Amino acid sequence: MPFAAVRLITTAAALLAGLLATTPAIAQVDGLQEANQFFKQKQLDRALDRVDAYLKTRPKDARGRFLKGLILADQNKPNDAIKVFTELTQEFPELPEPYNNLAVLYASQGQYDKARSALEMAIRTHPSYATAHENLGDIYAKMASQAYDKALQLDRGNAAAQTKLNLIRDLFPDSPRPAKPAAAKAEAPTKVASAAATPKPQAPASAPAAKAPAKAPEAVAKTKTVPAKGPVRAAAAQDPDEVLNAINGWAKAWSDKDVNGYLAHYASDFQTPTGVSRGDWESQRKARIAKPRKIEVEIESPKVSFNKNGRVTVTFRQHYRSDALKVTSAKTLVMVKAGDKWLIQQERAGS
Repeated sequence: MPFAAVRLITTAAALLAGLLATTPAIAQVDGLQEANQFFKQKQLDRALDRVDAYLKTRPKDARGRFLKGLILADQNKPNDAIKVFTELTQEFPELPEPYNNLAVLYASQGQYDKARSALEMAIRTHPSYATAHENLGDIYAKMASQAYDKALQLDRGNAAAQTKLNLIRDLFPDSPRPAKPAAAKAEAPTKVASAAATPKPQAPASAPAAKAPAKAPEAVAKTKTVPAKGPVRAAAAQDPDEVLNAINGWAKAWSDKDVNGYLAHYASDFQTPTGVSRGDWESQRKARIAKPRKIEVEIESPKVSFNKNGRVTVTFRQHYRSDALKVTSAKTLVMVKAGDKWLIQQERAGS
């Protein structure tokens, strides 16, 4: 059974349009945007020449390297593309798209264990990433198909294995799935016909016509400690302004690269996203905040919901910019009150 079609991450136009928003106009025409235009027109050699020229002056730029990986994949150079996306996962492990594209490339080579591992990393990074979940299901289906085939080779009278194999073939017929067109403002990537096709990253949500980021408070407490244990969670006053002030303070500390102030916004029982120890998570965050020369974090359209258990759920769009990366994503924070402070207990990317 041929490998089922998977969803690939191929942003090319939409992703790069957002990432280029802060690039000077001349650089947009002569640099990365021009390479992207050639890529969309399938002039792959010219696209690669342009992106290589761009990367000579910006060798660490994530946008250019991501586009180069897409071009190499489209040129049927999977090993070169794998190298590009692997390096991106090492330097920007918080981004799920390079992991997804690695999985697609590995699957096209029949390396399903590696594809599975890459998708699991994408999901750890972004638990609500539906594309990676669907691709992981396809990988498991292919691996199951191979196992049932082997069982039937060893025992052709195994009716149960034959029934299960037929079920998988019904779910994933030999003919490829039709392409699913991407909506103009959709975050879901285009679904393409086969695993060997070019990975197409998600198009970020369109920016609002007039963005009004939440105003950060003038001062942020800079302390090296978090509440010890037992944060107060009952009978918390339902004042959304207090919660928003805490969120703004968290974003401001992050933007100021004030690591201690940033970490002070997390509760002592904070649930680390990947299940690592609190110490390891703090070390990772310190390294991530220290690496860029400049960081800017903006909160857009926050919504505060008070829960019966004394917790608060806050959803918003987060705009992150640094000298190497620009990302807009949905973010959810679950907060608890410790004394007179609202602290983050859970943090999730996605809606």
